[in-house]
Amino acid sequence: MRTWIFGLALGAVFLASGCNRDHKRVIAVIPKGRSHLFWQSVHAGAVKAAREKDVELIWNGPAGETDSPEQIKIVEAMINRRVDAIALAPIDRVALVTVVDRAARENVPMIIFDSGVDTATYVSKIATDNYRAGQIAAERMGKILGGRGKVFIVAVQPGAASTEAREKGFEDSIKKTFPGIEIVDKRFGMAQIAQSLTVSENMLTAHPDADGIFASNESSTMGAAQALRGRPSKVKLVGFDWSPTLLDELKSGLIDSLVIQDPFKMGYESVAAAVNRLDGREVEKNVDLAPRLIDKSNLEDPDVRAQLNPDLKKYLN
Repeated sequence: MRTWIFGLALGAVFLASGCNRDHKRVIAVIPKGRSHLFWQSVHAGAVKAAREKDVELIWNGPAGETDSPEQIKIVEAMINRRVDAIALAPIDRVALVTVVDRAARENVPMIIFDSGVDTATYVSKIATDNYRAGQIAAERMGKILGGRGKVFIVAVQPGAASTEAREKGFEDSIKKTFPGIEIVDKRFGMAQIAQSLTVSENMLTAHPDADGIFASNESSTMGAAQALRGRPSKVKLVGFDWSPTLLDELKSGLIDSLVIQDPFKMGYESVAAAVNRLDGREVEKNVDLAPRLIDKSNLEDPDVRAQLNPDLKKYLN
């Protein structure tokens, strides 16, 4: 009888281990939104890593980048589904704390990317050095304005850690390095082109003597550029992120320069970090990706072109 029971138990162990070997690990990647080219590039990078690491990828995020309740629901659903790991770009640094902490309690490894969260229970955070990116924008603004003038900021939304860091980097650097430049206004476009256009137009009207604009993400830069288009203006626009439209505006001179990220690499490294953790490898707690300033002078540099033109069709079709 003991031998028979032992045999059953041993068979069960082998069966379970066989099932585990057959199980293809599932990693959920949850962006802030789905529409902007930035998130499509993140998606492509994540797909590349998933193919190389032989894991299944679930890509799901809210339609709008301000919908933190919907993003929380998606994270909750992935935890309930018992995916093997989650990579998350938190819309709000405070609101998403509860689900990040829950994932840690339930042993679902959480990789944070793009934007921070007010808890340390995640495995790794992979993001652009956003404070430094804001400093780079300020250095460019100081250079093109000769260290003097009035500027305003088309910000994104309160509570978004990544864009708040960019704006703070810009503000701190202007105040410290360029005392002759005054930041006269700052308003939020709420991650929407239409709202960013409206606040840009309102600030241009309120400050007709403005010399420069800093816009801290793709939608805010699009809105600011539209506000400047067709309006005789000496205002210099330093924007953030890129799209084919923004590159056209850069080439035309409507936009002076753009601080860009590497979203493809961000998506790739987020999935790779999740797999490394699942495999028991050491994972770095915080990974900063370097920002880059582009203008008409370096658009044709091979490394810039490679960063601006990832093969999205190869991974998303």
